[in-house]
Amino acid sequence: MSTFERYLTLWVALCIVAGIALGHFMPGVFHAIGAAEIAKVNLPVAALIWLMIVPMLVKIDFAALGQVREHWRGISVTLFVNWAVKPFSMAALGWLFIGYLFRPYLPADQIDSYIAGLIILAAAPCTAMVFVWSNLTKGEPHFTLSQVALNDTIMVFAFAPIVGLLLGLSSIIVPWDTLVLSVALYIVVPVIAAQLLRRRLLATGGEPALKRFLDRLQPLSLVALLATLVLLFGFQGEQILAQPLIIALLAVPILIQVYFNSGLAYLLNRISGEQHCVAGPSALIGASNFFELAVAAAISLFGFQSGAALATVVGVLIEVPVMLSVVWIVNRSKGWYEGGRAGERIAEETGPGH
Repeated sequence: MSTFERYLTLWVALCIVAGIALGHFMPGVFHAIGAAEIAKVNLPVAALIWLMIVPMLVKIDFAALGQVREHWRGISVTLFVNWAVKPFSMAALGWLFIGYLFRPYLPADQIDSYIAGLIILAAAPCTAMVFVWSNLTKGEPHFTLSQVALNDTIMVFAFAPIVGLLLGLSSIIVPWDTLVLSVALYIVVPVIAAQLLRRRLLATGGEPALKRFLDRLQPLSLVALLATLVLLFGFQGEQILAQPLIIALLAVPILIQVYFNSGLAYLLNRISGEQHCVAGPSALIGASNFFELAVAAAISLFGFQSGAALATVVGVLIEVPVMLSVVWIVNRSKGWYEGGRAGERIAEETGPGH
């Protein structure tokens, strides 16, 4: 993890302050930016989102899908947590905390929007930062790559139906045309463009050319993320200043969701007898979110000034410190983990004397 990425939470906090200040003193500029849209797609934000997403998708080698069978236990656990547990557990936590327990402390007209943002956040599994988390836990790189490639493939088809279902259960009107457009604009087209770019780079200069390209573009990707946050908080600033507890209250269900899903994935891998080097990234993939996509989808569906957009941004704010804490737990518990079936399976495979 680069120094810049390590202090991402600090940069996000500074963007919050900058966005609120600029939104207060220069409201006309932000209203002009908000009005620059076609078919409910804000053009400045769409450009920033693409700068965020494409470099991350260029890293993904979809040929790695052929390696899925090698780690079927970890793959099965992660898919179960990512697609059968995570979106639904977040919806339940959103209904409990935002819709009930914290309702008196939040703007009444934004309750449903906050819940929608949490659902959108949980329905998008992480595709980029998970490589960092996997490396910090000495994770199996081929498992991480194949799992991310598989998640991206599933996301093309499953993101819209899951979000639509859970928003419908929350009695939130689902703008299906905008949701489908978001999937096409922020998943399908970037995946195709990134893979074409990846093939071209590898064909002309091999892995060194790909690495040079990513090294140059990765800082730009993070800058685009931070610029998007400045815009979001420029629109959200007055509401946050009026009720500063909003961010802390939105963070509660996100934190619970991260620790619940990572713990569940880690425990299921241990029960299944999967190796620790697979269980670590499996737990981290099961807990983290593709917040760039979530932010883009929330803006497209509900707008800059919505509670949904703010809820997804809170996910960005706490991503790094929370995931680093999960990394710490996974590393410190390795001895306990290998005392279970994983240790027995490794012993059986290596035989006596190894």
